[in-house]
Amino acid sequence: MRETGGVWGFTGSTMTSLMFFWAIYKQFFPYQLRVLIEKYVYKLMGWVSTSVHIKFNEYTGLKKSEAYNSIRNYLSSKSTSRAKRLKANEKRGSKSLVLSLDDHEAVEDVFNGVNVKWCSHVSKREEHSNASSGSEERRYFTLSFHMKHREMIIESYLDHVLREGRKIEFKNRERKLYTNNKSHGWSFKEGKWCSVRFHHPATFETLAMDPEKKEGIKKELVKFSKGKDYYKKVGKPWKRGYLLFGPPGTGKSTMISAMANFLEYDVYDLELTTVKDNSDLKRLLLDTKRKSIIVIEDIDCSLGVTGQKRKKEEEEDQEEEDEEGKKKKASEKAFYEERERSRVTLSGLLNAIDGLWSACSDEKIMVFTTNFVENLDPALIRRGRMDNHIEMGYCRFEAFKVLAKNYLEVETHELYGEIERLVEEIDMSPADVAENLMPKSDEEDAEVCLMRLVKSLEEERENLRTLAEEEVKKKAEWEARKIKKKKKADQEEKKKTKADLEVKEKAADQEERK
Repeated sequence: MRETGGVWGFTGSTMTSLMFFWAIYKQFFPYQLRVLIEKYVYKLMGWVSTSVHIKFNEYTGLKKSEAYNSIRNYLSSKSTSRAKRLKANEKRGSKSLVLSLDDHEAVEDVFNGVNVKWCSHVSKREEHSNASSGSEERRYFTLSFHMKHREMIIESYLDHVLREGRKIEFKNRERKLYTNNKSHGWSFKEGKWCSVRFHHPATFETLAMDPEKKEGIKKELVKFSKGKDYYKKVGKPWKRGYLLFGPPGTGKSTMISAMANFLEYDVYDLELTTVKDNSDLKRLLLDTKRKSIIVIEDIDCSLGVTGQKRKKEEEEDQEEEDEEGKKKKASEKAFYEERERSRVTLSGLLNAIDGLWSACSDEKIMVFTTNFVENLDPALIRRGRMDNHIEMGYCRFEAFKVLAKNYLEVETHELYGEIERLVEEIDMSPADVAENLMPKSDEEDAEVCLMRLVKSLEEERENLRTLAEEEVKKKAEWEARKIKKKKKADQEEKKKTKADLEVKEKAADQEERK
């Protein structure tokens, strides 16, 4: 018993002495000298140790290390079941709490029968300046293993850790909808993009479109998502372009949301009118992440990409117009001229999406939308840039059945025959059809909503008939005004000719008198 007490007393005095000397060392030895001493201590340990240690810092310069994040994600799955001390963080952009190794905690891992050890560290670096003094925390991981496994760890194990860590991050991440900040507002704090949670409920199952067409798009997207090796084999950047065109209300934005939800991709909504020039556009696209959809909506209104075509049409359309037509044309011209003041050019956009810069990042989808595809420059929408042109048309019977099932939970009804005849005859957008099908109160059942749709379609047919009659009437009036104007011009021309003849006759008479 007396011996045990002596051992504990010796241990206590030894620990006290070590702590005293450590405090003296930290307080009175300059930082540069401590670094030098530790350098030689580590070197001495290396001579007698058979272990190899690799350090992974949290930051590389001002940027957070992607390798550090991947390692932390990988170790979170190991430490949950093996480590004794864990940290729980509510990470921004993640679906749930993120568990990770606590500071100065270790966990072991096994790879191909080889044991390795991961340790989490935090060090404090004292900072002194004229303005303030304090300490900066620096976190890092160390990987330790026997030196005889060096080649296998470096060539195989580290790649395995980084790859699995990225998969875990992608699985746990919360998808985002990004939009670009104005170019003059970019800073280290604000960045080029700002984001919100992306939780649009649209899916291909709820999208009002022909089922066969939807199935073809889904298969194409699956093929793209698995096409890394294929794109490398054929020598093309791993990207794909989609052009969605059609009248307003036909589901172009809903299609984008369905694509993003199907692939579990982020969405970048690129607003070209806030981009200063072509260089900033390239920087923006380089700052987007893989597994994302980059969207430019209403591309014909975002950039002067229709200028040459519009000028040609203006040259061909020099017929006389009424006053109302001239005002409308002048308004449209002013609108497009305002858009064309942007220093982002068509050439710059083409180079950004399909030039050398487009190969700098992989696994991205570019989507353009427009209401007037005929106005776009052919160079912008050619295959290779916009690989698939998808027409988002008016609601036909197959699309109506999808909407009826979504909104009313009915798959057949006695009114379906009449509705089929009407929707095949009348051009009504899916948005308008959906509005008619949506119950406005608890008392409205499926039959009330379907009857409302039938009535709306019949009214639309009458409106179209009335508009057609008015158009014929306006055309006839315009032709009549044109004929009247021509007659008036002919009469004035005759009067002018007659007056000129009289002047010439008078001049001739005066000459004869002289």
